Amino acid sequence: MAARLIAGAATADITPRGSQFLFGYPHVRRYSTGVHDPLLSSALYLSDGQTPLLLVANDVIFVSRQTAGRVRERIAQRTGIPAANMMVTATHTHSGPLTVDMLSSEADPAVPKTDPAYVQRLEDGMVEAASKAYDAARPATIGLAVADGSCVGTNRHDPAGSADPQVPVLVIRDVGHPAFIAVLVVCSMHPTVLHEDSTLVSGDFPAMARQYLQQNVLGKDCPVVYHTGPCANLSPRHVTKANTFDEATRLGHALGRSIARAVASADCAAVPKLGCVRGFVDLPPRVLPSVREAQDQLDRSARRLEEKKKGTGPICSGKLDLSPFSAEVRTAECDWFGAEETLTLARAAATGRVAAAIASVMPAEIMVMQIGPWFFVGWPGEISVEFALQVKARQPGCYVISLANGELQGYVVTEQAIREHRYEALNALFAGPESGRLLVDKTLELLGHVGHGGMA
Repeated sequence: MAARLIAGAATADITPRGSQFLFGYPHVRRYSTGVHDPLLSSALYLSDGQTPLLLVANDVIFVSRQTAGRVRERIAQRTGIPAANMMVTATHTHSGPLTVDMLSSEADPAVPKTDPAYVQRLEDGMVEAASKAYDAARPATIGLAVADGSCVGTNRHDPAGSADPQVPVLVIRDVGHPAFIAVLVVCSMHPTVLHEDSTLVSGDFPAMARQYLQQNVLGKDCPVVYHTGPCANLSPRHVTKANTFDEATRLGHALGRSIARAVASADCAAVPKLGCVRGFVDLPPRVLPSVREAQDQLDRSARRLEEKKKGTGPICSGKLDLSPFSAEVRTAECDWFGAEETLTLARAAATGRVAAAIASVMPAEIMVMQIGPWFFVGWPGEISVEFALQVKARQPGCYVISLANGELQGYVVTEQAIREHRYEALNALFAGPESGRLLVDKTLELLGHVGHGGMA
């Protein structure tokens, strides 16, 4: 008998019940005062009768390696799906609760410790969504099309710099009738339209894209399993007109319309071939500067920021927009934040806390899921887009998902980011670009094994 694909999808509410610290911007005691839109855990289950796959996307800034491990084991006990065949991710909204204690933020008096009660709610929500998706499985067809995500942002340092506007859209339909079971998307862009002055819980523009699709295309109860692709150096900074909910809605609806066109063009068919392999790699630690060197770097970053605000610095010279809210000032401010975090890490290194943080996130887990002719790669942490582009150039039909099954206490960056003292390089525990090359090389190795047994 020919293999038959089944699929199920479901969501669970992971919105905090009370006020929570909203993590993502330093130096602001930013506690939620309400909810603009609910945070969801969204799960998609697939099986071809031999290989089960589960993907769970969550509207939070990070999912720790420890949370992912506990959740995967609980789901495995409930459903029988192997933990090694599950990908648990974060959308990376900066308007949701703190979910991981970041070593680089320990000197920031505005940032509290993670609330264990909320982490428990998050984990329970993931298990609920996954269990409901498993129970809802039915015969399905799948198609894939690619949407254009350039409407939601660019490279945050240079609008003409490296970016990945391709948004793969996996469309899952019920065999019995044309109803949608789910849509899975991967968008490589920081969800940071909303800034530190916003105190309402929100999924940012991805939530607005989901709402558009549910209201206009899919039906109000159809899960949208939204994953964030590698976007360490990508943001909406150069396309936003303001940092408001109206603007998050404008960008989200623009992305929603682009995804809707892809949904309409996807040719759904029975695609029974599924596969899954994973591997592990130890990333080399970054060589941190001395405390004195880090302090000097922070002083230089502070002077550069003040020059940008005044419009007197060499980079600002001749620019039309020299207001304190310009994109260039925001970039200089972020670089200053990064220099502060480097100083924090330099001080922590002397007491062994950096080594402990590295041990808590290593080895890095890399996962490759095959769905018909397509491949979805899971990488932990925040990764510069250039490394994902290297994988895509080598393997057609391959799409990289970041923040998968854990985080890395910072970024994995390029040589250029290090040379130019960019924010991402300053807030990193691991050496770049060596770490990125290891992720790429291991992924290409795994792609050669998927469908031919595991490398777990």
